Amino acid sequence: MMMTMTPGFSPESKLYRPLAHFFRGSLGRFATGVAIVTFDGVDDDGAPKRHGITVNSFTSVSMDPPLVLVSIQRTVRTHAMLASRPFTVNILGAEQQALALHFAGRPQAETVWEEGDHAPRLAGVLSWFECTPWAEYDGGDHTLFVGEVQDFDYRSGDALGFVNGQFTTIHESVSGHESLF
Repeated sequence: MMMTMTPGFSPESKLYRPLAHFFRGSLGRFATGVAIVTFDGVDDDGAPKRHGITVNSFTSVSMDPPLVLVSIQRTVRTHAMLASRPFTVNILGAEQQALALHFAGRPQAETVWEEGDHAPRLAGVLSWFECTPWAEYDGGDHTLFVGEVQDFDYRSGDALGFVNGQFTTIHESVSGHESLF
């Protein structure tokens, strides 16, 4: 049996919640990892500056060529800055919640950068994928940025997760595919 959640109050009521509120709540039931997309850009004065944005909409697209995708909301400041730029997707470890909040607009962590061949990355992350632009697609109120992976690496550890509007830990319970070889 499928249950559909709809608002039970009229738009004039203080208790009214638009359908988009329930849609977002339904999407929030899907647990994701947490990543930060980093890239070189410029500040408001045109001076070079490193940028980053916390995301949970990241996915692999292709193994050959190696492609990944991040979805960035059009209304965020970094959206326009990312267009046609190399970027790195930094997957966060469970201990890096402060870093996630920092790049979500609530500064509270010191940022330690590492140089990449194409884009900057963050030090100590669980894994990273350094990318060059492959394609950009209209995704409604988001843009889907597809990058071709040029370099990557990972370490052991628990991952930072996000579900139901809250951070959580995704425990590293078993070895990855490398134990098969």
